[in-house]
Amino acid sequence: MISLLKKIFGLGPTVNYAELVQQGAIIIDVRSKAEFTGGHIKGAINIPVNVLSNQLGQLKDKNKTIITCCASGMRSASAKSILKSNGFTSVHNGGGWSSLRSKL
Repeated sequence: MISLLKKIFGLGPTVNYAELVQQGAIIIDVRSKAEFTGGHIKGAINIPVNVLSNQLGQLKDKNKTIITCCASGMRSASAKSILKSNGFTSVHNGGGWSSLRSKL
């Protein structure tokens, strides 16, 4: 049960998000446009989770590292699952955007 929860929420070994970004990872903020406008990580792409499946064409390289984020980590976990199920190979759930920002 715990391993399932870890898998769903992207928990597990510590990820060095700053290093991933330095190596070219992109950050996708899956909050609403209004939430994103209220504050976000510089350089992040806003694709709300409810339209992510229809916007996958924006993400051309399925092997590029992607970090998802939202307000708390719930929507970004869903976004990670959507991306992985559509063939994206290197996806990390960064959790809440303000927490992720402090790790960069």
